[in-house]
Amino acid sequence: MFSRIAPRYDALNRTLSLSFDRLWRRRTAQRFGEILERPDSRVLDLCCGTGDLTLALAREARRRGRINHQPVFGLDFAQPMLIRARRKSRRAHVTYLGGDVLQSPFPDQSFDLIVSSFGFRNLANYQAGLQEIYRLLRPGGWLGILEFCAEEIRMCGPIYKLYFRHILARIGGAVSGDQDAYKYLPLSVSKFPSPDTLAASMRDAGYAEVSYDKFTLGIVALHTGRRSR
Repeated sequence: MFSRIAPRYDALNRTLSLSFDRLWRRRTAQRFGEILERPDSRVLDLCCGTGDLTLALAREARRRGRINHQPVFGLDFAQPMLIRARRKSRRAHVTYLGGDVLQSPFPDQSFDLIVSSFGFRNLANYQAGLQEIYRLLRPGGWLGILEFCAEEIRMCGPIYKLYFRHILARIGGAVSGDQDAYKYLPLSVSKFPSPDTLAASMRDAGYAEVSYDKFTLGIVALHTGRRSR
């Protein structure tokens, strides 16, 4: 499904989010600026798709004066997404790899920062994903998960039902030519854990200093946690 919608993915993201998705990713990169400015830090964008967050991280690192640094890595299982990510990133210091997030190709304790934007909810097993990310983090390393907040969206009542369940699916399906893909989006959001539930799962997986911040009237939340040992 993700491979099929790859050619229209960026344009649809901008249209359906009114370009707020760019702001959310930029805020995520800024949140981890202290890590990004360190020349020796290793950073991974999981479920990177077409590389929007990967590029935001690389740009924030460059803005903070990081030079001669490790590339920002992006990992995704949909090759057509990665093809587009590489085209967009030719001048950026990034490296993209294909692979399964639940069985990533990296050794233990490889990264100082691992982030994911609007991809974590697509994992087959959230707890397994948190444990795999914990394995990849170095002691003291940070995790950031940017995702929609279903409970906040539902509080919009009729507006939510009209836009998120009907208008979004119809526009996305018409432009992408894949009706099923944009029926999947609201369904996947509605089934995703609430911020409090996800925070509890992160603590159960061993993360410390777990918290979350909501953006844009609570539509999305950035969840953060640190590997303490």
